Amino acid sequence: MTLNIKDAAAGVVFIVLGLAFGAGALMLPLGSAWRMGPGYFPLILCGLMVLLGLIIAVRAVGVPSEAFGDVPWRGFLLVLPGAAIFGWCVRGLGLMPSIFIISVLAAFGSRRTTWPFALVLGIILTVFCTAVFYYGLGLPVRLFGPWLGF
Repeated sequence: MTLNIKDAAAGVVFIVLGLAFGAGALMLPLGSAWRMGPGYFPLILCGLMVLLGLIIAVRAVGVPSEAFGDVPWRGFLLVLPGAAIFGWCVRGLGLMPSIFIISVLAAFGSRRTTWPFALVLGIILTVFCTAVFYYGLGLPVRLFGPWLGF
């Protein structure tokens, strides 16, 4: 029997992360489908993540193994800290500058990204997220924060 180690490992990572975050979501009030609590949606996402991991791991059985290849350190260093950087910046810089910064930063996780592409992507994502979260959902966050003097 053959096993694609790369896909099996990816499936296991999805399952472990889904279970870990699902355990955290269970500590929040779940509510019901009609009146969702703060833990309901994260728990649903974690369940989908575990299901996706199971599908990936099962599909790895019977497929020849592939080499892992190089680790994309550039992507790890520029994409993964994006949520933490956003959380740190959003109160001080505001929503719009924070989204712009992390989207431009994350765009350079790919070696093929150019400055013009990253800047256009940052502008588009900033406008879209501002429209959805600030105007559409009424998120109580400042567009420009006190660090900028606004």
